[in-house]
Amino acid sequence: MESVWSKSIELDSFKKLDGDVKTDVLIIGGGMAGLLCAYFLEQQRIPYILVEGGKIGCGITKNTTAKITAQHGVIYNDMINNAGFQKAKQYLDVNLWGVGKFRELCKNIDCDFEEMPSFAYSLTNREMIEKEVSAVNKLGFNAEFTDSLPLPLDIAAAIKFPSQAQFNPLKFLARLSRGLNIRENTFIEKVSKNRAETKSGNITANKIIITTHFPMINIAGLYSLKLYQHRSYVIALDNAVHVGGMYVDEAQNGLSFRNYQSLLLIGGGDHRTGEEGGNWRELRDFAKTFYPNAVEKYAWATQDCMSIDSVPYIGRLTSLYPNVYVATGFNKWGMTSSMVRANILTDMIMDKNNRYAEVFNPNRSMLKKQLAVNSFEAVKNLVSFNTKRCTH
Repeated sequence: MESVWSKSIELDSFKKLDGDVKTDVLIIGGGMAGLLCAYFLEQQRIPYILVEGGKIGCGITKNTTAKITAQHGVIYNDMINNAGFQKAKQYLDVNLWGVGKFRELCKNIDCDFEEMPSFAYSLTNREMIEKEVSAVNKLGFNAEFTDSLPLPLDIAAAIKFPSQAQFNPLKFLARLSRGLNIRENTFIEKVSKNRAETKSGNITANKIIITTHFPMINIAGLYSLKLYQHRSYVIALDNAVHVGGMYVDEAQNGLSFRNYQSLLLIGGGDHRTGEEGGNWRELRDFAKTFYPNAVEKYAWATQDCMSIDSVPYIGRLTSLYPNVYVATGFNKWGMTSSMVRANILTDMIMDKNNRYAEVFNPNRSMLKKQLAVNSFEAVKNLVSFNTKRCTH
């Protein structure tokens, strides 16, 4: 099954690596984050090469719902309580910057960019939403409270972020990638501190940025414990309704909604990878009940890397690899997170101080509740026999 984005445009092709090369910066991974890193390095005239194992944009990026927003669920009240006011404000501010940067770039790119409000709702917990609105307002952004949405759901309350956006990610990448130094169909087999090996040549670089879905070097830094995989599903309906915004349930297994042209995109059916979930069946049952005249045009699934504290890991992989940088754990919010990490990593490559970098430091404390859950799952899978359940 292919996403609506995959059917909307054919991306340019790039040559395969042919022989050994040397460069200042090697970027591994040709999704949104890797290509934005390449774009920023190109703007700074820093020599680089981006290497993708398949085709650019054809991993997680092609399966996003492509919401551009600083509203990453209902997180800011908890972030203030757990990480402190200053870090919560930095997280909000840099993601709002990311929304603005997409708005700026999309002025010159035909990618169906639309400014839209973003909503996070709760079906049961009005008090949670009230606290979130208060927290976001204290952080300096004018969030709004509502208890009514144009959705066939009986909500308790919702928080609105005005002036967010949505777009077609592959149309954006098609234009962004032109003129960048890219090699496709070049699978990295091994990475060391300044060298990457492929079947078609080796790459020596002063610095390496890993922007793959999951870091290929994961023992150093314990990324296999700091991350877990979460799967979700999308259907695109014709002859449904226009909902006038982007909507997401604060519950991890809830539903999300947005329009793209004449289609209504409904996401949900979520579950931890390898476990049972509602998948497309849940979405189709919902559509049959509430949009009985709609026709399903597309259906697809995606898989997200989730961090243990709802904040991505962006920065040096670990002190053992001082010249290797990573960006992962986007918690379903890969668009603004990709822009943020491209900004932070470009500054780090240039040895410039970035005031937001510490918020995303991959080597921050791991003492979170989710770490215990991840550790239990890892041990359980080691001591029990299971058939293969994950394509990765």
